[in-house]
Amino acid sequence: MKLNRITLSLITGALLGIFCIIGISFRSGFKGNEIFILATWINRVLIGLVIGLAHKNFKFKGTILGFIMSSSFYIATAFKDTPDFFAGIVYGIIINYIATKYSKK
Repeated sequence: MKLNRITLSLITGALLGIFCIIGISFRSGFKGNEIFILATWINRVLIGLVIGLAHKNFKFKGTILGFIMSSSFYIATAFKDTPDFFAGIVYGIIINYIATKYSKK
């Protein structure tokens, strides 16, 4: 069963956000970071939404949109969470790849 591009992108973003939750929990601990962890997960879901909505097919769409979305979050953390910033770029690439390859045409 093939899903549409937006649904597939949202699901992929949400699943990759779980990896961010795990990574942040290992780096900073879960207790006391609940809001930060939630914001990170929401950011990954939003990356999925933006990529799912972007129908124009240009070569580095996932990279560019992942960078834009992660930049806003990186600025909000006062440039302190660099691993999360780069993870957002990589996740943008992954979400775009999965949405392009497996969604209904």
